[in-house]
Amino acid sequence: MSELQAMNLTWLDYISFAWFVAWWTVYYLYCKYALKSKTCLARVMHGYRYDWMSRLLERDMRVADATIMTHLERNGAFFASSSLLILAALFTMLGSAEQAMGLLSELPFATSDSRTEWELKILLLIAIFVYAFFTFSWSMRQYNFCAILIGAAPEPRDKIVTEEDKSAYIEHTADLIDLAANQFNFGLRAYYYGLAVLCWFWHPVIFMVVTVLITAVLYRREFHSKTLKALIAAKDVNHKFKGIIR
Repeated sequence: MSELQAMNLTWLDYISFAWFVAWWTVYYLYCKYALKSKTCLARVMHGYRYDWMSRLLERDMRVADATIMTHLERNGAFFASSSLLILAALFTMLGSAEQAMGLLSELPFATSDSRTEWELKILLLIAIFVYAFFTFSWSMRQYNFCAILIGAAPEPRDKIVTEEDKSAYIEHTADLIDLAANQFNFGLRAYYYGLAVLCWFWHPVIFMVVTVLITAVLYRREFHSKTLKALIAAKDVNHKFKGIIR
């Protein structure tokens, strides 16, 4: 008990931390299972990726496809390197806790943290951005694998490959691109929730409120955004256009 008092941890700190973990976990599980039954960005984008791979097998020149894959991989590389820079800054903050604590103490409603409590919060941020780095770097590797699959895709004039083989190739390649995109989304989600943890330095209640707001923003963008509606409308037009061509 004396150790907990030395860390200056209160029951509100424990509740706010449990609140944070619960909201992140519940949202992750909700997105995972809603993908099968609800219209969302991930589900709509899978349809686009399937159409992309279907079109890829119909054309000889695939320079544009390789360029798109390079662009997607570059996004992951940018955030992976950014995560390393953030981690370097966080480790630096561990060595300058006194100055940072003095600045935060001047904010209105700010709680007074002990050095140990400050370091624990920094370590939580470090854990989040280590996770983000691993997800972004794994996303990069998966996009690398996707680029290889695009390079190895059968050509339209290849008579040895059957329609069933082409259909399977399209489905598996689209699934692999989905996996890479999902890892990228997990990394971005870590950035969002990392911003919520920053509010814990200010006050536990503000930390809890911002956690809910960030989850609400993520939910709206994934399931009810104007971008999602535009993608659905464009896909409907695309399917009508394909029907006219055929």
